[in-house]
Amino acid sequence: MTPDELTPAFFSTVFGTTVTHVDHVRVGTGQVGASFRCRLTFAAEPPGDVPSTVVAKLPSLEQQSRETGTTLRNYEREVRFYQSLRDTVDIRAPRCFHAEWDPVGGGFVLVLEDLAPAVQGDQIAGCTVGQARLALSELAALHAPRWDDPSLDELDWLGRRTGDDGAQLQGLYAMLWPGFVERYRHRLSAEELALGAQLGGRLAAWVDRRAEPFTVTHGDYRLDNMMFGTDEGGYPLAVVDWQTPGHGPGASDLSYFLGAGLLIDDRRAHERELVAHYHRELVGRGVTGWSLEECREAYRLYAFAGVVMAVVASMIVTQTDRGDDMFMAMATRHLRHAIDLEAMALLE
Repeated sequence: MTPDELTPAFFSTVFGTTVTHVDHVRVGTGQVGASFRCRLTFAAEPPGDVPSTVVAKLPSLEQQSRETGTTLRNYEREVRFYQSLRDTVDIRAPRCFHAEWDPVGGGFVLVLEDLAPAVQGDQIAGCTVGQARLALSELAALHAPRWDDPSLDELDWLGRRTGDDGAQLQGLYAMLWPGFVERYRHRLSAEELALGAQLGGRLAAWVDRRAEPFTVTHGDYRLDNMMFGTDEGGYPLAVVDWQTPGHGPGASDLSYFLGAGLLIDDRRAHERELVAHYHRELVGRGVTGWSLEECREAYRLYAFAGVVMAVVASMIVTQTDRGDDMFMAMATRHLRHAIDLEAMALLE
């Protein structure tokens, strides 16, 4: 689906009432998807549960990013998340009015609740410790309801690493790493580049260290995918961009968020308390049999999750100035995170 197809006829079908006019404007900073705030004019007063503004999410307008979203099943997974998984977890995600995916052409469209006046987090600027604590409470609300749930095995569309995935990831990283270094060498320290290169030879071992128990994971749990409430209103926090939901260790989301959501000095000063806060939230929601010590060890292991994402994602989506700044914020903070935690020792 394209922006030109966000027509009165389309929204009339979605809401079952006559829409006479649609104004839409691009919102957000997504690179794999394109989101538009749509203001709807109705022929008559609509039912009370029909909103006057919604956000429509479509495939990226850039060919390279669109092909990536189709090939990696990002579009399919986001639609399926809203169709069958959102209501089984407690994290705040937008209400979904319409979800459609084309298995032949790979296109999709979501019509979602407009979260304004909430504002998008900024991966480059980082967040406050208070915002991080709120994000970890929501993360526990995602993880706890389906914690160690064997029925997740039946959802074959969820991302998960099995079998030869470690070797495949290692090969992909090795293929992309030279281009990443060529593009960003001047923005990384020698120590950070050395760790990134070393990780390339250990990724298969890292994947093999998968830390059970597993749950539903977001897969890209970072500030750009969070909407924070403001003095004008909005939920305290709602999480968007469900293109990479997975079935895996909850600590991967935990480490991925803390490794780059906070500025480095703030993360160093507060990460022990924040990891303990996440663990307490899990326990408060009924999770048992996973100690704080196990949580901390898994958190340390998954310090590499953000490094992998920064290297791979930056090389397979269309390059933009903001994208470069975002990927560098992620890469430098995640590499420093792994260095600080001496995470490589776990793979030796």
